[in-house]
Amino acid sequence: MKKSKFPAIYLTIMTILTFVPIVVTIVYSFNASKITSVWGGFSLSWYEELFHDRDLFRALRNSLILGFAACMISAVIGTLGAIGVKRTNWKINDVISYISTLPIMIPEIILGMVYLAVFSFMGFKFGMLTLIIAHTSFCIPYIFMMVSDRLIGMDPQIEEAARDLGASPVQVFFDITLPSIVPAILSGLLLSFAMSFDDVVISVFVTGSSVNTLPIKIYTRMKTGVTPEINALATVMILVTMTILVLNRVYMRKHS
Repeated sequence: MKKSKFPAIYLTIMTILTFVPIVVTIVYSFNASKITSVWGGFSLSWYEELFHDRDLFRALRNSLILGFAACMISAVIGTLGAIGVKRTNWKINDVISYISTLPIMIPEIILGMVYLAVFSFMGFKFGMLTLIIAHTSFCIPYIFMMVSDRLIGMDPQIEEAARDLGASPVQVFFDITLPSIVPAILSGLLLSFAMSFDDVVISVFVTGSSVNTLPIKIYTRMKTGVTPEINALATVMILVTMTILVLNRVYMRKHS
């Protein structure tokens, strides 16, 4: 019986479509020429220029603050929501779970327009606060789904045994439930941080004139063309992301 060639064909297509553009971006970040399509020799000048660009680093700082704040708030809300749905027997639990995932199914441009209308109606000053509220809303589903999947695999008899031995609900949560769901929370945090850090569409609608995130800054600069400095920034972000993913993979293996 002949082996199917489909896996090899699929792997080749995915490699070409996904990794070749990344490799090209990394290579041309070392291009001495200002024209990204013309190779002018090897140079680190664009990295030097990148690390002296105060506007980009200010935007990066805003993105990090925004991502951290949105992820921490969504972690608390998403985790408590998943535990609450798991421990109750309401008939509308499936409806609650479905509604909780709506923000990641609705197109971002629709969400952005909705947030713009709501914040304008409520008289909010557009800036970091509106960004955090908007990003928290679409980060919660990632935490909720990860923790919910983890709770499904937990044996409820362990918590019942702890309560039978005299442990309070708070002790059960911190000594049994929380350690069991920490890997799911961390995975959800990483995913939601990536979504928050990468968002452009929603951020454009809810940010103020004095607050720029890194994706918005990059998008604004790319209107005049892609420069090697942007390629250098993309390379740094790719390396940081890969490092985080590797560390997360190592952690998950140790705690699986």
